[in-house]
Amino acid sequence: MRGTMTAKSEMRHDSTNPMIKVEGLAQSFLAPDGKSKTEVFGDIWFDIAPGEFVCLIGHSGCGKTTLLNILAGLAQPSDGVVIVGGKEVVGPSLSRAVVFQSHALMPWMSVVANIGFAVRSKWPSMSSADFAKHCQKYIDLVHLTGSETKKPAQLSGGMKQRVGIARALSIEPQTLLLDEPFSALDALTRGSLQDELLAICNQTTQTVFMITHDIDEAILLADTIILMTNGPNARIREVVKNTLPRERTRNDMHKHKNYYPIRNHLIEFLVNRSASFAAEMKSIGYDPKHPPVIEPRTKEEEPVDGSARYELAAE
Repeated sequence: MRGTMTAKSEMRHDSTNPMIKVEGLAQSFLAPDGKSKTEVFGDIWFDIAPGEFVCLIGHSGCGKTTLLNILAGLAQPSDGVVIVGGKEVVGPSLSRAVVFQSHALMPWMSVVANIGFAVRSKWPSMSSADFAKHCQKYIDLVHLTGSETKKPAQLSGGMKQRVGIARALSIEPQTLLLDEPFSALDALTRGSLQDELLAICNQTTQTVFMITHDIDEAILLADTIILMTNGPNARIREVVKNTLPRERTRNDMHKHKNYYPIRNHLIEFLVNRSASFAAEMKSIGYDPKHPPVIEPRTKEEEPVDGSARYELAAE
């Protein structure tokens, strides 16, 4: 049940001057016969405000990583344009940092050298004293103090990803692009890094675009969750605004009254509605430039304890 309609809550971020604008993006590939083409996704439109944390959720094959690579300038779209900080993306740039699923560290370099490689790329004339201070700042930020001289082979999986995050943040990018950075980690390490990333983003007001398959990860981290339909021919089906308070933590977010409405909405989409887009599109008059904006919430005034009844309400 989709529920009733409510007024939109106050926006957390200034959406009048987006940091990222995606307009009419599409990606197609040649079929094996070399003649026909298969469209992975098309007619993708969305904005990301400065300081906003956006997660993209969709099934495998809908083009999530391809979309992130286009935002990073690592791939070219078949159609459409990406604008970041007022400039069209035509290739890689130090204004956009990427953290991949694997840590992608140079194995012969120490922690500080891996981070320093990125810092020198951005500021080649930085003095030695400022360079050392700058690198240490981001090592401390991800809680790797004391591991500066260790090589990747001496680090755990979680520590390697911390180095990758520190390296990305050290160049002070306009946008941080994350491609399921915690998917290969165990649950405890993943949870710890999620908490650290949330704290870092709150501290730095970093603009973030992240791909994830983890619903609870999206609810914890994101201000906005973009839902993509199944590929091929994937589209943005909905934009879901997170109705939990920004101060949420992994240990208490499930106690909030809006946790179950938003979680159930996302599960329902992934399990049932992501594959029924064509039928829904005809019934709702779908506009790809303005996909529905949903705010799942309960009308109950008090936080639920897991057994209380609630109603979904959507914008």
